[in-house]
Amino acid sequence: MKSPVSAIKKIAGESAVKKILLIDDDKELCALLEDYFKADGFGFACAYSGDAGLASLARENFDIAILDVMLPGRDGFEILKEIRNRSSMPVIMLTAKGDHVDRVVGLEIGADDYICKPFNMRELSARIRAVLRRTAGGPNRTDHEEVISVADLVMDIGSRSVHVSGRPISLTNVEFRLLEALLSSAGNKMPPERLSLEVLGRDYDPFDRSLSVHICKLRQKLGPYPGGSERIKTLRGEGFVYVTPEKKQDGGCAS
Repeated sequence: MKSPVSAIKKIAGESAVKKILLIDDDKELCALLEDYFKADGFGFACAYSGDAGLASLARENFDIAILDVMLPGRDGFEILKEIRNRSSMPVIMLTAKGDHVDRVVGLEIGADDYICKPFNMRELSARIRAVLRRTAGGPNRTDHEEVISVADLVMDIGSRSVHVSGRPISLTNVEFRLLEALLSSAGNKMPPERLSLEVLGRDYDPFDRSLSVHICKLRQKLGPYPGGSERIKTLRGEGFVYVTPEKKQDGGCAS
C-alpha cells in the first residue's frame, strides 16, 4: 500500500499566501498558533497526530510543516522520515528545551530547522519566514550561474538537482543551500559565521551543532572523490572548504 505522503507536491512559490501545517497533539497550542498566523496573513491547518498530518499533506499542498517530536503513536522522527522519502518541503521540528539529542537527530534525518518549547511566537514566525526565504531562493542565490561544476559534481540551480559522477543526489533544502554556498567559493575557506547567516538565516553560535550536523550529512551523501579524498574539509576553528582537485586542504569532520 502506497504511503499517503506520495501525493505531496513541491509547492515553493506556488501561491502568494503561504500555508503552514502544524502537526502537534496539543490542541490548545494549535488553536493559539492558528489565530496568530492567520492574523499574520498565513494559511494554517492543524493535525493532532503524525498519521493525520501525513493525510493532510496528501490532500492539500502546504509550504512548510511544523512537526512536534513528541506525538501519540509514531513520533515526529518517524513522520519526518516519511515526509523526506517523498518531498523536500521545509520542516521545522519542535523539540523539548535543552534536549540536544532530539535536535541533532532531527537535523540528521532532514529537518530544515528546529525550535525549542516553550517558544516565543515572534521567534517561530521569524524562523518560518527565514526558512521560506531560503527554500524559495533568497538574495544570496546565484541566479546568474545556473550550473556549477567542480570535478565530477554538477549542480543545476535552476532544476535544483545535484549529480556526482552522473548519479543523482537527493538533498534537503538546507543541504542544497549549503552545497551551493560552498561551491560558490570552492577551494576557499568559508567561515562558519558566513555559512550560518547564508544557509541557516541566523548568527553563528559555537555551541549550536546544527551547521556541523548539516555539513557531515552533506559529506556523507556526496561521498569522497574517486581517489578517496574528502570533498568537504573542516578547518578546525576556521570554517569549511569544498576542496577542488587542484587545491587540497587538511582537516576533518569536527564534532
